[in-house]
Parts: sequence; C-alpha cells; structure tokens
Amino acid sequence: MTPSGRTPARPAPLTKPDGSPIRVLVVDDEQSLTDLLRMALRYEGWDVRTAADGHAALGIVREFRPDALVLDVMMPGLDGLEVLHRLRAQNDDTPVLFLTAKDSLDDRLAGLTAGGDDYVTKPFSLEEVVARLRGLIRRTALVSAANSPIITVGDLELNEDSYEVHRSGSQIDLTATEFELLRYLMRNPRRVLSKPQILDRVWSYDFDGRASVVELYISYLRKKIDAGREPMIHTVRGAGYMIKAAGS
Repeated sequence: MTPSGRTPARPAPLTKPDGSPIRVLVVDDEQSLTDLLRMALRYEGWDVRTAADGHAALGIVREFRPDALVLDVMMPGLDGLEVLHRLRAQNDDTPVLFLTAKDSLDDRLAGLTAGGDDYVTKPFSLEEVVARLRGLIRRTALVSAANSPIITVGDLELNEDSYEVHRSGSQIDLTATEFELLRYLMRNPRRVLSKPQILDRVWSYDFDGRASVVELYISYLRKKIDAGREPMIHTVRGAGYMIKAAGS
C-alpha cells in the first residue's frame, strides 16, 4: 500500500523492442527458492530458466542467451563469483543480480567488483528481486535510447545508442550500472544530486538507507573517468555529487 492507502499500480510489462519476452536465468542450489523466483518472474511475463549449480548455469547461458542473471554467490562446486568470472572472461556482459546469504560489506563488494551489477541479501522479498531486475534491464541496451544519443560534458562523451564512453578520445569501459550512473550525472551537469536521488533514479528502488552503494559506484567511476586526469566528478559535502567539465 502507498502512504495514501491506495494499492500501487503494477509497473508496465518490460519486453524487448521487438515485443519478445525478457529472458532471465535464475541460479541457486535451493530448489524452493528457484521455484518461487521462477513463479514471480513469469508473472512479469518473462521467459525464465533455472539452474541448480554453476556448471549447469554456464551450459544454459550458451543455449538460452539470457538477458539477465540472478546468481547465488554461495553454491557448492562452482560458486557464483566463479561463474561470473568465466562469463566476463568470454566478454559476456549480461547484467547480474547476486543473491547472498551474507550481509557483510566485504561479501557485497566481492560480487560487485567481480563484475556484478547489483545484489540482494537473503532473506529477501520477491518484490525486491523483481524491482532490482527491472532496474538492471532498463539500464541495458534492451531499452531504447531517447532523443539525441550523444551527451557531452567537457571532454567526456557518452553515446546512449552504442553504450560507449570516451574522454579526450580514449574509450572507457563501464558496467551497465556504472553507465547509468554516469548518464544520470551527465544529464544533470553542474547540478548537485543527492544520494537518495541517485538511488531512486539509477537503482529504481529504495535501498532502505544503503547509501554506501552510491559511494561505491562513484568511486568506481572516478577510477575510470578521472584517473590521471583533472577530476570531473565532485563531492559536495553533506549534499551529494556533481559532474562538471574539468577546470570549470
């Protein structure tokens, strides 16, 4: 229920531009959990497959070619981090939502630094997983770009059609989440954006005060955008973050 007492409207279904359903692979060794997630995601109108271990998941990825993965970190044999490592080594940039039973910062950072795009901590609600996945899918090339595809701030250029980013002519490789965060900053140059604003726009979900994920991704962007150059991404203490042309 919303604060006004009304039941919120169900979000519009997400499909590919050609109208075909989104494909999601759920990987977890707990069958009861994968059954629940499969039911919830099929309710979204998506095509869902499941796997009980990492080796099976890699085989299904090659055949099914999912648009997003829900991947448990702790599995016997080939764990979720190793599955993701192998996918990224094959230049597979499918968005990944990690499931973890551990709520420590180190475990969350391990998944994100391995190339994952988001995480949820067990126990979680099905609504939370769906919301996080919807956010990831919106941030991939499955979503049509709007208006002019080129955004420029100083010597930094972002192409919403090709999902390429260049600074001073040098290409910068970003994950789907890093790209969406940078796009939000660049669409609001010289404007201070608060952590709650960034969470709402980039993650499309209330993180219940987990603003540390914003700090984490800002640090990722700085290492890629500002490393060895005059900084463009600035912290406004107590207020948020802002991007502006170097030297301005």
